[in-house]
Amino acid sequence: MLILGLDPSLSRTGWGIVRAEGARLSHVANGEVPTDPKAPMADRLHKLHAAIGAVIEAHRPDRAAVEEVFANKNPQSTLKLAQARGAVLAACGQASLPVAEHAARLVKKAVVGTGGAEKSQVQAMLKVLLPGASVAGADAADALAVAIADAHLGGAR
Repeated sequence: MLILGLDPSLSRTGWGIVRAEGARLSHVANGEVPTDPKAPMADRLHKLHAAIGAVIEAHRPDRAAVEEVFANKNPQSTLKLAQARGAVLAACGQASLPVAEHAARLVKKAVVGTGGAEKSQVQAMLKVLLPGASVAGADAADALAVAIADAHLGGAR
């Protein structure tokens, strides 16, 4: 079973794919999709949609997972996150890929053992859970954590 984890963001969307074989997990691929902050919103969203669509086409995951949306203190940031999230979810929908949503605290708990884990703790556990994996950056690491959590939490419904 191939699981695509997604960490949507308008500035840099992370993605990561893990293979789950029973309780065994292995790293398949990961990356980040940056967008130009000076580009028009429609162009940035199109880039995210097209890039995630290309990842899906190249790797053919069985399902996808994303963190549930959360509200930032800044409403503009929340809106931008929602738009980026919509672009990557639309790419999954276009590919008829089932998508599970998991709360951020559950992702951290599934990967580290505590829902209050720091990003550095999540990244350290990735090295343990996916030995030898070369991770493209912090957003790709977060996406891999979502994929791992999805494997542990039961996947798309």
